Amino acid sequence: MSKTSIQQINAALKKVAQRPPSHKKFSLSYNSEYLEYKSHLRDFSSEQFKLLDSLFNELSIDESIQDLFIGKVVNSTEGRPALHHKYRSTKPTQEFDFKKICQPFIQRIKKEKYQNIITFGIGGSYEGPKLLQEFLFNHQSRINYAFISGPDQEEFNAILKPLMGQKNFYIFASKSLSTDETLSCLKWLGNHRTPNNSIVITSNSDEAKSLGFDEESIVSFPESVGGRYSIWSPISISASIENNFMDFIQGGALADSLLTGISAESKKYQKFIKTLVFSDIWFNTFRNKKNRVVLTYNWPLRSFANYAQQLEMESLGKPFNSKSIFHSTGQTIYGGFGSTAQHSYFQLLHQGTSNTAADIIFCSSENSLLLEAQALGQSELLSGIKQLSKNTLEKTNGNIPVNLFKLKSLSLKTLGFLISSWEHRVFLTSQMLEINPFDQYGVKAGKIAAKQKLKKL
Repeated sequence: MSKTSIQQINAALKKVAQRPPSHKKFSLSYNSEYLEYKSHLRDFSSEQFKLLDSLFNELSIDESIQDLFIGKVVNSTEGRPALHHKYRSTKPTQEFDFKKICQPFIQRIKKEKYQNIITFGIGGSYEGPKLLQEFLFNHQSRINYAFISGPDQEEFNAILKPLMGQKNFYIFASKSLSTDETLSCLKWLGNHRTPNNSIVITSNSDEAKSLGFDEESIVSFPESVGGRYSIWSPISISASIENNFMDFIQGGALADSLLTGISAESKKYQKFIKTLVFSDIWFNTFRNKKNRVVLTYNWPLRSFANYAQQLEMESLGKPFNSKSIFHSTGQTIYGGFGSTAQHSYFQLLHQGTSNTAADIIFCSSENSLLLEAQALGQSELLSGIKQLSKNTLEKTNGNIPVNLFKLKSLSLKTLGFLISSWEHRVFLTSQMLEINPFDQYGVKAGKIAAKQKLKKL
């Protein structure tokens, strides 16, 4: 790494940033088996892309990618690798073979014909499984799936009490088994939980045993799999009871192969991910766009924004590295179901003073033509030039950078490809910013503060 070269790149970026914003759009299209992408990025050009790509090379980020996938220590503060991607390997080791690990528990659940599968978990143990179950919802299923995050007994009672007379299976999902919210649910459930009707998914087998779970009810996953990356792990066991979860894993694996590959198709994919990363950094650092809204225009994807929020804000919400040329780290991520958002906070996006960027995701089908029209129309309106109407009251802001993702289908493989790609976006951004995306000391600080208050209360 050449300090002189990096400072030259920084100076060049600042010089470009001093120019008046350009109304020209940076146009990049990417088309794969699973999704199409089109950029609607005004005030971002091939000039910024090339400068940031030079920084990418100066920081040897290709080597960082290889380090991640071969299992080197990339979580420097905690001294361990980040191995969630091992579940997506085409030849997984015994420790990361989702199918072999989960199959005995799935067979047990199917054999007993449980009416309700209730998962207790919070954070990554909640957002991932919940997203998957909403995505996979089948009104013909004989099983009802419920998710309880745990901090409020009112939530516990509202969801669980109506089900207590039925045949229930309980899944406790907690990496550390020290999460107060999940432990509260364990306490409230009391003797309704038995060794036959429950399992615990954790990295802390010893604690599981001390809480009364026997060996056959413990599903283990490694400490090196972070909670917000655990959607690929046994944490998502509920999504595999009635579905071929391997499709999800295969979709993620394909994205991994493209990120690490050298083929022409890989190069196209890498430019697509770099476009997301470089434009995120450019607009956040040099155009003060500290917020990004993630909007999905298909009901099965309504919780994707919540999932992306945790993935990005927990990974990139870190202090800036004094050695880095960038002093802005992660953006604030929010969003939801696009059609609902249009009738609530879109007024602010179109005519307010907030400075934001946008990701819009949709899948085209005959049953969702209105949603497709909304996704395409809003993309053009948000990213358009400011003056749209002669009527002053109808003028919109425009100039919101938009990344438009069109999914080829609402399938597990497509979702796996999308989420794996989002992880790649986050990891490459972290390496450009020179921060660690795999620790979460701010989260720990909040937990400690709450525990101290709880003792006083």
